[in-house]
Amino acid sequence: MTKKRLDIDWNRIDQVKDINPALARFERYLRDKGFRNSTIDGYVGCVARYLKFAKTDTPLAEDAVQFRESLQDRSLARSTLNNYSFAIKTYHKMLGDSVELPFLKRNEELPYYFDSDDVLKIFSVCNNLKHYAMLQTLFYGCLRASELCNLDDSDVDLKNLTLRVREGKGGKDGIVPIKNECAINLKRYLAVRPPLEVDGRHPLFYTDFGRRWNRRDIYRMFMTYKNRAGIQKHGGVHVFARHSSATIMVSNGCDIRIVKEVLRHKDLRTTLRYAHVSDKTKREKYEQYLVL
Repeated sequence: MTKKRLDIDWNRIDQVKDINPALARFERYLRDKGFRNSTIDGYVGCVARYLKFAKTDTPLAEDAVQFRESLQDRSLARSTLNNYSFAIKTYHKMLGDSVELPFLKRNEELPYYFDSDDVLKIFSVCNNLKHYAMLQTLFYGCLRASELCNLDDSDVDLKNLTLRVREGKGGKDGIVPIKNECAINLKRYLAVRPPLEVDGRHPLFYTDFGRRWNRRDIYRMFMTYKNRAGIQKHGGVHVFARHSSATIMVSNGCDIRIVKEVLRHKDLRTTLRYAHVSDKTKREKYEQYLVL
């Protein structure tokens, strides 16, 4: 008796490909090219969303253009669009292709920032010791999220109130100051937290699952406390730890050149963009100095 063959189409050609192997290959490619960990994390995230949009791990140039147009429709920041473009172009380069995506010049709009009251509210609603130490280290160290993630135990000098930043923006190392208040809370945190080795290093902060934090984790954690504090202003963790710190320092009379060094900017013009002053301070200085 001849059995009837089941009529099932097992062909995968028209189905969405599994993009995980492609992302793993892309990550290896970036590491082989010497990209920094923070850049790799960001690029892989961008390309993951791109491949999901294209529904294939071998997209065409027109897929890149269409995806970028979809991002523009969401009114994303110019820097965000540029990051996506760089990641996509690098992925296509790995495939042996070349795509042309425009680079958008940064606009000169004043960045968002949180004032002192906002920062204190965020601190006050955080009842998790680890998260509190992380928020304080971010703010008082004026750190980027990727720099916080990359800190090891050996990078902390509580006696001299400094942190060693390794592979910061542009791959540069640096020493940043922290306030005594931050050091006190780091001591409390370290007294509770057992040391842990991850990939041959001892991260200062690790998740409850025993892995090093990443930028997306930091963003979600920060937004939880921002929302809990009832703050409606625009801005995420970068605004909190960089824009706000610079603005508060300038508002309190700090020399712009000192702010540049604290933020580890290469060009003073970058600091000038970040370190605008609040309307209240502007009015006070206006009344003080514009006198006949």
